[in-house]
Amino acid sequence: MKKAITAALLICTVLSYSQVKTKGVNLYPDVVVKSEKINAKGETVLVDNIQLIDINTGKISTRDVLIESKKIAKISKKIRIDENYKVINGEGKWMIPGLIDSHIHLFQSGGLYTRPDVANLNKFKAYEEERQWLKRNAADFLKRYLKCGITTVIDVGGPIYNFDLRDKYSDVSEFPNLFITGPLVSTYQPKAFEIENAPIIKANTPEEAIELVKKQVPLKPDFIKIWYIVRSKDDETKNYEIVKATIDEAHKNNLKVAVHATQLATAKKAIKAGANFLVHSVENEKIDDEFIKMVKESNVSYIPTLIVMKNYVKSFSQDITPSKEDFNISNPTALGSLYDSKTLEMRNLPYWKRYKKYVKNNQEKLDNDKMIMAYNLKKAVDNGFNVATGTDAGNIGTLHATSFFDEMMAMKNAGLTNLQILQASTLNGAKVLNKEKELGSIEEGKLADIVILNSNPIENLEAVKDIDYVVKGGTVYPVDGIIKDTPEQLVQRQVNGYNARNIEAFLEPYSENFEIYNYPNILRGKGKSNSKLRYKKLFEMYPNLHCEIVKRMVLGNKVIDYERITGVSEKPIEAIAIYEIENNKIKKVTFVK
Repeated sequence: MKKAITAALLICTVLSYSQVKTKGVNLYPDVVVKSEKINAKGETVLVDNIQLIDINTGKISTRDVLIESKKIAKISKKIRIDENYKVINGEGKWMIPGLIDSHIHLFQSGGLYTRPDVANLNKFKAYEEERQWLKRNAADFLKRYLKCGITTVIDVGGPIYNFDLRDKYSDVSEFPNLFITGPLVSTYQPKAFEIENAPIIKANTPEEAIELVKKQVPLKPDFIKIWYIVRSKDDETKNYEIVKATIDEAHKNNLKVAVHATQLATAKKAIKAGANFLVHSVENEKIDDEFIKMVKESNVSYIPTLIVMKNYVKSFSQDITPSKEDFNISNPTALGSLYDSKTLEMRNLPYWKRYKKYVKNNQEKLDNDKMIMAYNLKKAVDNGFNVATGTDAGNIGTLHATSFFDEMMAMKNAGLTNLQILQASTLNGAKVLNKEKELGSIEEGKLADIVILNSNPIENLEAVKDIDYVVKGGTVYPVDGIIKDTPEQLVQRQVNGYNARNIEAFLEPYSENFEIYNYPNILRGKGKSNSKLRYKKLFEMYPNLHCEIVKRMVLGNKVIDYERITGVSEKPIEAIAIYEIENNKIKKVTFVK
């Protein structure tokens, strides 16, 4: 039996994960996510008696809100109920604008294999395979943003096919508003990105920079992005000229320009050249009066991205600590790949030892950078900057959608009030691209992008996670109906919990009375309560416990994994695990050893 199943697993994984077609049939189609809707036929929705938060002032008032034809039609103390309305009882709930992540990258997954310029792991998983998987799963990632109440994302640069994603997922009632640009115009070219459809393209001269902008203009980007990297003193004048030429050409075409400039000197030069928004914190030194004056005079937006570098460090030093939201909402394949470092470490790859040593030797510098970014954020807010929340999601360890909550909490730790963070996460994000007349606050005539919460985020910022409904372009989604995990994703979630040795995350995908069998029908255990004690003890006894999925096959509601367990004994333990899913929970597991 074991040989037969193993053979099947090997056969099913011979094909590559690229778009494969056989006799006109696409074996790897794009993922389609169907969501549950309250007003599936476009009915008018009345939310009555809800606590409406004015994002400008923080004031809360009890109001009725009428949603019609994708927009906020009316806000009043009392709106007469029509028999054709879908009515949501808002009593005991709070309403805020849809959240806006002002810095993401859909060409990156947040997983371990997504930045070959940082860690080239092509030997173990081809980067092209990662890119194809991301394109196929774009709908999945976008729906997970909605599940977190994020109704708008700004994709700050990627391959030309970014524009195809924007066009494919342009339905404002189904997906987040997606503002996008193409390849970064850069002063530096990572060798790993010297590829077709590169996300980053170096301009060697101002003339080349101008041509790169001109190539994007017909595709109607929402803005242009510059990667402003200065690697030596000799580059300073030349690179500034390239940046200035890029910005001038973009402005000539009525396009704003985003600039990656993390050093105070380059950030000042970017503003001098005409940058419209800085997509990262100044991280090397505290901002000074000159910088503050330049930002305010030029009305430059500031997106701090506080957590992204920390997440790189934690991922490569094997110190990741996923949140409950990461385990339960983020794409489980992306999260699961971060634990692959344990498998790769056993193959003597140098990254892990190098990064652990780096963290140990540079902890003081890392802490200082974190302190500077927090100081600069607080200083920026105190001086009236338009600060917008952005995560840089997609980079290794910074997961799409759920990392937004971590970014908000980092902003709070920097000294911002709950209201300031909510403003940065809504209206200020809309202002980045001059969309504040359409998005970012709950006002009559604006697009109905709304989050209905079960508690008050002005009092407790954690309330932003306690979502009841998400309204996207007038369509109302119960939060638990936005996206359901597939059988494969459910199984991967419990693998992630296992590898994190997190008992709650491990058991969450299981039904209350699930059963564990040894093949063919020997009952080994039953129910969460019994399993909790057993697995908790296992997790405590073996701190290096790790499950590698060698091969996987999915057949309807069954997932068959060829698993290799290390960290328990000198030699790995191998087994076939057959998971059976029922009612979106794992109901039965059978092990073949």
